[in-house]
Amino acid sequence: MDKMCVQDASMQANKPRPGVGVAAIVTSDKHPRCVILGKRKGKIGSGLYQLPGGHLEFGESWEDAAIREVLEETGLHITNICFCGAVNSVVPEIDYHYVTIFMKGSIEQCGPSEPQNLEPDKCEGWEWIEWGDLPEADLLFYALKDFTLTGINPIDM
Repeated sequence: MDKMCVQDASMQANKPRPGVGVAAIVTSDKHPRCVILGKRKGKIGSGLYQLPGGHLEFGESWEDAAIREVLEETGLHITNICFCGAVNSVVPEIDYHYVTIFMKGSIEQCGPSEPQNLEPDKCEGWEWIEWGDLPEADLLFYALKDFTLTGINPIDM
């Protein structure tokens, strides 16, 4: 292998790998055409609006990750889970690179129907927002912003 290829391979090996996230588009019959949205706290994306979600765990399905994250963050149980899309979000200035899988689920009818803020150190609180009335793109967390730019309307799926 020539010297240039070895240097390129060495430089690539030192770069962090992208993370894999799952974002949940949570819907409810009690809030037609709405999704749960919260404002982030913390180091990355503080003040930006996000969907419930987080990291995909080793060996976990996308559906199970969506169920787990929604329950951990909001106390809600979701069902009828389906894939909506995926985005590759890169923000070089802050070394942020995630592939985020968007899953849609509806709140189970027999359980609680309103979100609780179970991770107040990570989120200011949850509210129902109509998909068509999401905040402006520059107020959305990176993956959600990229997803909205695809033009996919998960409410009509």
